[in-house]
Amino acid sequence: MNFILSQTDRRPMYVQIMDHMRQKISVGDWMAGHQLPSIRELAVSLRVSVITVKRAYLELEREGVIEVQHGKGTFVADRQDDTPEASPIKALERHLDEAATSAKHLGLAEDTFLHEAKRAWTRQKEETET
Repeated sequence: MNFILSQTDRRPMYVQIMDHMRQKISVGDWMAGHQLPSIRELAVSLRVSVITVKRAYLELEREGVIEVQHGKGTFVADRQDDTPEASPIKALERHLDEAATSAKHLGLAEDTFLHEAKRAWTRQKEETET
């Protein structure tokens, strides 16, 4: 796991883990049916308590993002309610939510965040045109 957890982030560790897992799923790194590491394996890998990882898994299971198959492991859920058309929008929403959260944690004003988002859009547009 290459999750970067921050002690200075105001969000609890389990929320940071959930966000990283959602991102892996939303960008297609982890597809439906992908087996996740065990709670203990992830806790050791991230150097956090088993309770922290267990809480993240329980919350994601409650949201329908992952599913536990007793005796087999934990897997990315096959979310049939996500239509192919909606998937890119949902992925973008998750990324924007993360960016907005980061901006707030950094103490940036809304207009600064929006300005920087526009600049990023312009940079990407220019890169694809060259």
